Amino acid sequence: QVQLVESGGGSVQAGGSLRLSCVASGSTSNINLMGWFRQAPGKEREGVAAIGSGGKTEYEDSVKGRFTVSKDDAKNTLYLEMNSLQPEDSAMYYCAAEDAAVVWWLLEVYFTYWGQGTQVTVSS
Repeated sequence: QVQLVESGGGSVQAGGSLRLSCVASGSTSNINLMGWFRQAPGKEREGVAAIGSGGKTEYEDSVKGRFTVSKDDAKNTLYLEMNSLQPEDSAMYYCAAEDAAVVWWLLEVYFTYWGQGTQVTVSS
């Protein structure tokens, strides 16, 4: 089992930045893939960014060039650096992890472990 706890959300104005963190605990040595997802009110949860055990990353098109996903294996922590934030980025952001090999990194159905989420609100 893996437990995930997110932090770093908050309220910012458009153009601002935030850094989200996700600390993993439990059977972290088995984790193969970690990702960030978000869900806005009335919308489905969508994949934002993911990073594999080897450091390869993948991003949803709307955040490319603005968001950066990274991890510190020594600290069992996943990060999401978000720059040039826009109101449409407002959502609950979730951290996710998976042990098995995954083909489609930004599909929530492939992830087993989830955090409780941290809210990001961007005002215009």
